[in-house]
Amino acid sequence: MNYTFAPSAPVSVPVVNQNTEFPVHRIYCVGRNYEEHAKEMGGTGREAPFFFMKPADALLYAAPGTTAQMPYPTLTANLHHEIELVVAIGTGGRHIAAADAHKHIFGYAVGLDMTRRDLQNDMKKQGRPWSIAKGFDHSAPIGPITPAGQAPAIEQASITLSVNGSSRQSSTIEHLIWSIAETIEQLSNAWELKAGDLIFTGTPAGVGAVVAGDVMHGEVAGLSGIRVAVVAA
Repeated sequence: MNYTFAPSAPVSVPVVNQNTEFPVHRIYCVGRNYEEHAKEMGGTGREAPFFFMKPADALLYAAPGTTAQMPYPTLTANLHHEIELVVAIGTGGRHIAAADAHKHIFGYAVGLDMTRRDLQNDMKKQGRPWSIAKGFDHSAPIGPITPAGQAPAIEQASITLSVNGSSRQSSTIEHLIWSIAETIEQLSNAWELKAGDLIFTGTPAGVGAVVAGDVMHGEVAGLSGIRVAVVAA
């Protein structure tokens, strides 16, 4: 096929203990999916699920044993961290029942949904989309993907984030308002899920600002953790 210019390289994430890469199709994110976080953001707790998206090339890979470098983004003075469990879809489909959701999961990873909170708040006040607050370059740091069979207790796993060694966020995956299976069911009713889709499942309470020089350390028990340093642009 002849292109008018060379297409961008495909986006992919390494798989733990395999010499393979997981090709990324889309990134879906679940908003306000832990009760205490929903309340700290002005919600009431359990609400109907809602979703937003990030471009695939917003991913910033944080390899095990390294500290990924995230440039402080433009247009913001209030960059927030949000630690999340990421679900990697291996088999797509429409109208997937929650009871069958596990059949569609390839694996799991640790991710960060970085947010330009001041821009998000401005967009909310104006009734405008959040894309500028959520979908910017490097806004989705992620670790390697662990195959589902190697993370059998993921729904009881702890999820934590520290900044410069001080704890900021701490919860367990079982505190998700909408479980992994329920989220897949809801998403597949709105979009046809495809192999290669990533789902950022939501963040616990404790979100807060980071500045250049801060180092974030995110973990989900049983998965490869991530270290991300915010650096001056």
